Amino acid sequence: MNPFFGSVFWLLVTLGVLVTFHEFGHYWVARRCGVKVLRFSVGFGNALWKRIGRDGTEYQIAAIPLGGYVKMLDAREGDVDPALRHQEFTAQPIWKRIAIVAAGPGFNIIFTLAAFWLMFVLGRTDYPPIVTAAPQSIAAEAGIQPGDRLLTVGGEPVTTWSGSLDVIANALLGRTPIAVTVRGSDGAQRSLVLPLNRLPAGEDIGQYMDKLGLQLGAAPAIVGTVSPGDPAALAGLQAGDKIVRVDGNGVKDFNDLSKQIVAAAAKSPKLALDVERQGKTLQLAVMARMESPDGGTPRWVIGVTPEMAIQHYGPLKALAESFDLTWQRTVDTFGMVGKMLTGQASTKNLSGVIGIAQAANMSAQAGLDRFLEFLGLVSLSLAILNLLPIPILDGGHLLYYLIELIKGSPVSERTMIAGQYVGIALLFTLMGLAFYNDIHRIILPS
Repeated sequence: MNPFFGSVFWLLVTLGVLVTFHEFGHYWVARRCGVKVLRFSVGFGNALWKRIGRDGTEYQIAAIPLGGYVKMLDAREGDVDPALRHQEFTAQPIWKRIAIVAAGPGFNIIFTLAAFWLMFVLGRTDYPPIVTAAPQSIAAEAGIQPGDRLLTVGGEPVTTWSGSLDVIANALLGRTPIAVTVRGSDGAQRSLVLPLNRLPAGEDIGQYMDKLGLQLGAAPAIVGTVSPGDPAALAGLQAGDKIVRVDGNGVKDFNDLSKQIVAAAAKSPKLALDVERQGKTLQLAVMARMESPDGGTPRWVIGVTPEMAIQHYGPLKALAESFDLTWQRTVDTFGMVGKMLTGQASTKNLSGVIGIAQAANMSAQAGLDRFLEFLGLVSLSLAILNLLPIPILDGGHLLYYLIELIKGSPVSERTMIAGQYVGIALLFTLMGLAFYNDIHRIILPS
């Protein structure tokens, strides 16, 4: 699919799923609390589709898919039939109003837990943390060498490339030096420090990553999976085999293996592979095949993939991992917000709808596990954003109810109107800044 249309499509899928779930939280709890719901809308503006349910609620899908809302019976918006007064929102006890408002972000958190759980049950595929360093980069100067495997980052053990990046990204935001332990291709362990304090202030995470220069390295030429029916499987190759030579030529890593297969098969598709298996060396004859992976340029392949780090758990273990990952991402998000508020991190790290669309498309192309992780992260971000004490957001309403609990009476209508103006100004400023960052990244990529 074309990247532009792919980004638009997956953005609509993302917003459609998450907005619907968020608004369903408000709707479901409102109904359970005895409040009459007049309209449940996915999107804003003119209705593209709508119908009246048996409960009297109008359900609609609107033209602008950047949000949604639940309209409840509310005396602040007009006269209420005395017979329906008990179903009116402001007539409810304060704990019910708090529950209804908090339900949207709460359902987003539930969605995050469910998405992460399903991701772990299906298997979260990742690369092992084998790295290299770009020439003349901070990572190279710190001593990172091609083929180094990260063992710990910031004192935390790491087993995947993404897990390593998560810890490094946090340190990058604050430009804090971070200690790493690596095991070189010779098997020796080394302790290094990445001097992130040398990075210039005021740049976004992408620019910092470029200057750091830490990159995913080539995996060793060890077979991770063998596709059934492909040449490698027919020849007897197995997962865990290390391919050391192709037609007598030594193999350095998996990237080198791919190049050698293409070069050798161009002369003759019948290849002689020297393979190490459980301490023994075997020679296998493999008949390479010309294929077009993902519809791309045809090339010679044998049907093997490199070793991958797969986090695959049973339902109970996956649930525990889901809670852990949700907590970790929550802490990371609040940490990032805190660093931006204190000036430690640049507001250039904010992304808007364009950035979300691009990320949605990339994660969808990477596989179901990556898209589920992306949906979980965006859902969690929506929950946290909505809980910020900004008027017009759920967190602003919760702030009003907290004040009402303390003073014993609702916040005045004049204060609420003033708060709405402030909230709209803050929200539009935030959206404008995020949109500017998106455009800037497209026009002037780092």
